[in-house]
Parts: sequence; C-alpha cells; structure tokens
Amino acid sequence: MRINVHAGHNPAGKVACGAVGLINESTENRRVKEEVISQLRELGHTVYDCTCDNGTGQTDVLQKIVAKCNAHEVDLDVSIHFNSGAGDPSGNDRTTGVEAYVYSASSAAKSYAEKICQAAADLGFRNRGVEYSATLYVLKHTKAPAVLVECCFVDDKDDVELYDCQKMAAAIVYGITGQRVQEPEETSPADPGEETPVGSSKELYRVQVGAYGVKGNADAMKERLRAAGFDAIVVKA
Repeated sequence: MRINVHAGHNPAGKVACGAVGLINESTENRRVKEEVISQLRELGHTVYDCTCDNGTGQTDVLQKIVAKCNAHEVDLDVSIHFNSGAGDPSGNDRTTGVEAYVYSASSAAKSYAEKICQAAADLGFRNRGVEYSATLYVLKHTKAPAVLVECCFVDDKDDVELYDCQKMAAAIVYGITGQRVQEPEETSPADPGEETPVGSSKELYRVQVGAYGVKGNADAMKERLRAAGFDAIVVKA
C-alpha cells in the first residue's frame, strides 16, 4: 500500500498544538506516528510523513498537512490524534476509549476505521466506533480516502494507564494492513562449551536486525528490541 500518515496539530508548546491532560496530545501523536510509519515500512509499504511542525495557526497547520498529503498518490490518509473531554483524571476503572472519523458512511476509509477501532479495543480500550464528519478539514480536503484516529483520551486516567505507544501503533497498522511486525524471537541458549568466558579472545559474531535510512526508524526498532529483553544499539554505517 501507499499511505500518508501525519500527527495532527503543531508540536507541543507552539500555537495550534493539541489537547493537554495527563499526557500531551502533540507529543504522543508524534510518537505513535513515528512508530506507525516505522512498522508500515518494515512491512514493505510506502509511507509519507505529512506532519506539520511549523504552522502559524490552526488553519495554516491544516492547509499544510493537506498540501503534503495531496502531493502524493496514495491509497489512504491517516491522521493521528488523541481525544479530550472525559474529565476523569482520577480514574473510574473504565476507559473512555478509541474512535475514528471518516468523511461519510460511503467513504472507502470506513472499513479501515472500523478495523483500527477494533484492534485498539482488543488492547482493552472501549470501542466508541466510527463517526462521520463532512466538516473536518483533513477529511474534507484530502484526495485519498482519509481516516482520523482518536487513539484515546488524554484526560482519562484509565486510558492513559492502558495506553502504550508501540501497542497503539501496532493496532493502527493491523487495522490498515491486517499485518503485524514480527517480534524478534528469543535467542536459544548456547550449547555447552559455547559460552564465551570474560576475557576470552574467542571471536564474537553480531546479528544485525535491519538497516534504516531514517534514524527515527532505527531508534524505534532499538526500543522494540529493548522492550523485548534484547540489548540493542544503533550504529551509524
């Protein structure tokens, strides 16, 4: 597939940035965006990052995002956001949840939106379902079918405690492609006599997981490996 992905809003601390609660939308949607792009590319898809980091206001941010999106011929536009309005900073043992917007019920993006919501709901979030909006700027003005994902609520303690950047990104990727990035398999124990004693001059053989043209993608893979219990470093070739 060919896919546009962007984080909504300007960066945190700038004009027209996103919602602020227990977490910051403009920080977290960029983390999810980077992970979504990394996973999609690892699965072999062509992905364009259409995020705007220098808008002069809300309208300018939206116009710049749409201009970037429309510069590419793609199958789908994906806009990543976080919601607010739950007003539950203390938690009530229930998530407020995930939802996604598309332009209309006849949008080609509707099936992707449904699958993304279900994949996020499988993580434990309440599935608020798919909503329709003919007024949201990105949905109205992009050439390709577009889905706007509201990952969870920044002002709901239960949402925030459940939220994990990598898992949320994986849910979005699975909703779009039906594919998941394969986690590294555990290394088998060495056979007796194969352990390398400290100070030994025995040769060591390194295993390279991948090579990336974008440092952010390399860093994302490093974090996934570390989360899985593997030592990992990024080496510039």
